[in-house]
Amino acid sequence: MKRNENLVLLSRDHHFGLLYCWKIKQGIKKDISFTRIRNYINYFWIESLSKHFKVEDIVLPETGNDSLQIQMDKEHREIRKMISSINQSENMQLLADFADALQSHIRFEERVLFPHLEKNLSEEEMDEVGKKLIKYHQKEADNYPDEFWK
Repeated sequence: MKRNENLVLLSRDHHFGLLYCWKIKQGIKKDISFTRIRNYINYFWIESLSKHFKVEDIVLPETGNDSLQIQMDKEHREIRKMISSINQSENMQLLADFADALQSHIRFEERVLFPHLEKNLSEEEMDEVGKKLIKYHQKEADNYPDEFWK
């Protein structure tokens, strides 16, 4: 199913998020140091992911399904906590757990939450989401200089 044009910018962010997860996993496979991967996670959090979460909180309306809203909010909180844990640790497993959690969260939004919104919101409500998204969204860019995943 084609994504509603009013959600496309968020879906593009999700593409970058999945690539981000892949880069973390590649770094782990290549036995890159915890510090180098953690630095990238912090870069991506500051430059992209934290902003993406804020935009979603602003532009996405109540879903009409409390369990979906609760799940999205819960996963955002869990990912924020994982970032904090990563910054207080040297545990490589946390990096993998973080990448898995973010990937799972993106899949939930793309496969469950967005289709729910597309099915249950009116065209006018979807247009309102699109207008807000254009107002608050920032273009995705990954200019991180340490390409440890290569």
